[in-house]
Amino acid sequence: MIKEQLNVLINLAASDSTVAEKEAKTIRVIAKANGITNEEFDEMLKRPKPIGDLSSFTEDQKFENLYHLIQLMKSDGQVFKSEIHFCEKIAEKLGYKKGVVAELSSRIYSDPTITADRKMLIDRAHKFLK
Repeated sequence: MIKEQLNVLINLAASDSTVAEKEAKTIRVIAKANGITNEEFDEMLKRPKPIGDLSSFTEDQKFENLYHLIQLMKSDGQVFKSEIHFCEKIAEKLGYKKGVVAELSSRIYSDPTITADRKMLIDRAHKFLK
């Protein structure tokens, strides 16, 4: 399951045609924390797969995906329209209405060391579930 989640993040990072160094570092930290080796990660980064069916994720996994996705979108200090549209598309694949991206992105920080009130974020995201 973690590889599918990482693949989604890699696809987002590449959605503006280039994976910024800060984006790659952020995804690598998540990969490493979940037991993915540097070699496995480098291979995934070189050859991202198309995004499959995300509906089998649990509600917690859906939220975690969405959280990391929005955090990554903001990690390089620039948010492109293509990244916003990509996040909205993935949010919909996860079973959320696309408005969840705007709702959460004002409350999720690009710096992974700054954590927002997750309970509040989960409650807000829950309102956008289809």
